Amino acid sequence: VQLVESGGGLVQPGGSLRLSCAASGFTFSSYFMSWYRQAPGKERELVASIFGNGGTTNYADSVKGRFTISRDNAKNTVYLQMNSLKPEDTAVYYCTTLVGGRRWGQGTQVTVSS
Repeated sequence: VQLVESGGGLVQPGGSLRLSCAASGFTFSSYFMSWYRQAPGKERELVASIFGNGGTTNYADSVKGRFTISRDNAKNTVYLQMNSLKPEDTAVYYCTTLVGGRRWGQGTQVTVSS
């Protein structure tokens, strides 16, 4: 199982980023996928999740209406579109799934700052 995140970077408040997570080593379409984030000095927290068929999603209250999780099962990739970014969204973002235990990618840094 391998999860590789990309798309992070430095963005100004109010800006947008799209994160991607390329998955391999398992039947991607059969598994629930999630994005978590961890800010300095804080615990890792759930941001958004999506079922295998992409039909059901859920979000942390702090990102509802600003972030959108989606997936392309043909490309084995899950995305996180982040709009109206705030400084408090600054964190390392991880994608994760449960395949024989919790699996994590290496993370991608998102910094929201002017």
